[in-house]
Amino acid sequence: MQVFRGFRHPGVAPACALTIGNFDGVHRGHQAMLALLQTEARHRGLPSCVLTFEPHPRDYFAAVTKKPDLAPARIGTLRDKLTELASCGVDQTIVLPFDGRLASQSPEAFIQNVLIDGLGARYVLVGDDFRFGAKRAGDYAMLDAAGEAQGFDVARMNSYEVHGLRVSSSAVREALAEGRMADAHTLLGRPYTISGHVVHGRKLGRALGASLPGKDDGFRTLNLRFKHWKPAASGIFAVLVHGLADQPLPGVANLGVRPSLDANDVNAGRVLLETHCLEWPSHLGAEGAYGKIVRVELLHKLHDELRYTSLEALTAGIAKDGRDARAFFASTHAETHRQTTRDRI
Repeated sequence: MQVFRGFRHPGVAPACALTIGNFDGVHRGHQAMLALLQTEARHRGLPSCVLTFEPHPRDYFAAVTKKPDLAPARIGTLRDKLTELASCGVDQTIVLPFDGRLASQSPEAFIQNVLIDGLGARYVLVGDDFRFGAKRAGDYAMLDAAGEAQGFDVARMNSYEVHGLRVSSSAVREALAEGRMADAHTLLGRPYTISGHVVHGRKLGRALGASLPGKDDGFRTLNLRFKHWKPAASGIFAVLVHGLADQPLPGVANLGVRPSLDANDVNAGRVLLETHCLEWPSHLGAEGAYGKIVRVELLHKLHDELRYTSLEALTAGIAKDGRDARAFFASTHAETHRQTTRDRI
């Protein structure tokens, strides 16, 4: 999949079948829409194209009005969104910066400048709640009328439901906020995942727990930055880590802004996903994970973030989280074994 920041690039296809949206989470409703887009694109001999925005329009208005509560919790990073769009078979994605100029553009100007002149849209697919242009004045009826006048097809996809539940980014955010990871999995069609480069942290984990039996290397952690200040999920989770070994590694992770015990913490104030692998790969040594891209599946929430007042309390807390994560994986393995046995019978 080709990715472009804006549409004024020579590599952007001169014509396309297009869908427009924020696609936060790329959930099952998004996936159904993208599958329909692929079908329509093939019928027309056109590349499929997603037009998305960064920052999220509500992030922009929250900043402009100085009302942070207006900003939605972010399900995924831009990296993860683009990865999922690519896995859905999208040919190109245009990431359009959402700024004051775009926010003030009339619906008619958006259609002409972006859809027609910028992207050469021949087919446009939108959701049933799609609004666009300054003050969200544009709607499906306006877009459909413009398509008939300008010579491009317009279609609208109704909401997608699973077991009677409307699949939406809002529903995913609610499930993640409440720690209902199984429900988030159902809505997303996959485990909730965060990926990124492993970055340097405060190196505190190397000292913590070094005196515990079997922990002569301390609690080594993989630090990933979640590049948004308001993640949809937070707390302590049992996780699986992909990208460090041939098999996914079980671990326990903290997602949030952990209260720092170090005034010189290089990641102070940033949202981090800090993951302690329960089985550290020996071939990585002490430094081998830095710079690698890993993918962390958040499978089960253990508890909300806790504030520790000392290194001793933090050490004990991490050790307990590790034991609880091991218990989760043991119970999951046992249940899988029981289900396999029942299937054989």
